[in-house]
Amino acid sequence: MEQWALFGWSGRAFGGIAVSDPHLQRIAMVIEYDGRPFHGWQHQDNAISVQQVMQEALRKIEGQAVPLVAAGRTDAGVHASAMLVHGDVSLSRWKRSPRAYVHGCNSHLPSSVRVLGVRDVAADFHARFACRGRVYRYMIWGRGTASALEMWRHWWMPRSLDLDRMREAAASCLGEQDFSALRAAGCQASHAVRTIDSISIERDGCRICIQVAADAFLYHMVRNLVGNLVDVGIGKQSPDGFRQLLKNRDRSVGGATAPAHGLYFSDAFYDDFKASELIDRL
Repeated sequence: MEQWALFGWSGRAFGGIAVSDPHLQRIAMVIEYDGRPFHGWQHQDNAISVQQVMQEALRKIEGQAVPLVAAGRTDAGVHASAMLVHGDVSLSRWKRSPRAYVHGCNSHLPSSVRVLGVRDVAADFHARFACRGRVYRYMIWGRGTASALEMWRHWWMPRSLDLDRMREAAASCLGEQDFSALRAAGCQASHAVRTIDSISIERDGCRICIQVAADAFLYHMVRNLVGNLVDVGIGKQSPDGFRQLLKNRDRSVGGATAPAHGLYFSDAFYDDFKASELIDRL
């Protein structure tokens, strides 16, 4: 029997894999949230987090604590459209009504957080460690005037951006390489090597979307990438200069970190499904 549950939990997982319990069912939930009211995903002792309100909602359904693990840890102000989390719930309750974990949770959650879908997974499934790839998108509001409606959904950029130059620079990031130049101080990763599978930069009216898919990300990696690409787009930096920045691996000479409120965690990939596929679209 596989058992490496952390922190001595014997019935439910808390960051690791739960000791096998015939009365429990591990489930994966895809959630959407507005990052503005929260101090990120991770539980904080002195500030409200998405993890905290999700676990409180599940406690009201289960009658006891249900620790949750997420595919990624978003910072304060960062949003999610398809964050994948796992937890262990009552097997009998799950068999009676899987949908209760969507509608039941939503009835106990603030309007800024919603469960969009749920499925059962194996007892050793782990939202973070089993994740094969993650997708973030960054939204820019490219117009001379700010938006009254989109203020906290995009980074307002009143200057014209040359998207072709930005795409040329972004191509330098594809593949496996050391991204120390995009790594924020305080990053706890053991190394800065990551693999970026794709980057797209598209405009739809005033909205400019930069989408990045990778095996994993460093602390503030996407926001630092966007800050540098915007420098290229406004002519402050050249595509060749950005390539050299990556090669030199020196964050201190890079562009500013883009604001948190333009960033969205938008998908997580696993061996047999992806988070966005669990969304109930009716």
